[in-house]
Amino acid sequence: MTSTKGKLEVVDLDKTFKGRAGQPVHALADINLSVHRNEFLTLLGPSGCGKSTLLRIIAGLDQATAGDAFNEELPISRPSAERGMVFQAFSLFPWLTVRDNVAFGPSLKNVPKAKRDQQAMQLLEHFGLAPFADEYPKALSGGMKQRVALARALANDPDILLMDEPFGALDAQTRASMQEFVLQVWEENHKTVLFVTHDIDEALFLSDRILVMKTRPGRVSKLIDVNLPRPRHADIQFEPEYLDLKRELTDLIRLETQAGMASATG
Repeated sequence: MTSTKGKLEVVDLDKTFKGRAGQPVHALADINLSVHRNEFLTLLGPSGCGKSTLLRIIAGLDQATAGDAFNEELPISRPSAERGMVFQAFSLFPWLTVRDNVAFGPSLKNVPKAKRDQQAMQLLEHFGLAPFADEYPKALSGGMKQRVALARALANDPDILLMDEPFGALDAQTRASMQEFVLQVWEENHKTVLFVTHDIDEALFLSDRILVMKTRPGRVSKLIDVNLPRPRHADIQFEPEYLDLKRELTDLIRLETQAGMASATG
């Protein structure tokens, strides 16, 4: 069922923190962004441009130095079940079974055990993981762990999914499979998704729009509409429209990377 919530607004956001040597690091500057309900929007940019920092502020895991982030016009100040998070690292609890990992969020909301176990099994069956319900994470492959992490994020039925380079640690074949899987999940429920990556092909394959960020301090360089037909399949990468967008994004990222290197050495 398509969610009627999940609108995000970021207004004049700025973030500065202390680096390892105690010197201030200006991570984000003057970020203004609107994410539409049910949209799949990807943050793309050079390494160190503040993509993950921005995502953590929207998740409520970090605080901005200035400016505000809003979820349905309410200020974001802490984590919430309305915003599910999937990290790059395999962040499952190793001491819990697969089923108990998925049921963890509902358990914090005091959902009765029988009901949360039933909900967890429904998700695991849908994700092809039911045979592993009583296994521990150490028994799973990388791709399976990330499917469990996605199921755990969805168990609270969030309006928004925040995904921080969730496939960065996977091999190329598993990564491609997980991209298709995430699109399938998104097309079924159309949650609002804010996705972080530095992979241009991944951004193009998944997104409705791509926000290209400038090098540190991270700022908005350009918002690009990805008007490629859905549902998408791997062979879309050979279409002329795809190749044109990839060329544009490649040039933008190259320019931003060169600007960052020049600034670091200047």
